[in-house]
Amino acid sequence: MKQYKSSGYVYGNLWGGGKVAYKAEPIFVNSKEELLKKAKVMLEDGTLDSGMGYQSLIGAILFITETETIQVKDKDFQHLELEVEFIGKLTDEEKEFLESLNLI
Repeated sequence: MKQYKSSGYVYGNLWGGGKVAYKAEPIFVNSKEELLKKAKVMLEDGTLDSGMGYQSLIGAILFITETETIQVKDKDFQHLELEVEFIGKLTDEEKEFLESLNLI
């Protein structure tokens, strides 16, 4: 069985001017395609923002964890794979900035 979880940061326009990144809402689903589709809808309607209160969202960086669980002799074993996805309309400079946030 595979499960997908995302964490990350949204990037958007502040009400008083300027742009900033803030933690994104986590997403838990059963396929990567479903995760990306849900994240894009949430970016569009503003719900991917976990509380910052942007005027509008530009894009996001998602750190996606794929967890595959198998059972061998009544024991569960998990294999994790990690990848990074960008959604929205981000410039190369904005993508670099968002990537650097994972290092903090």
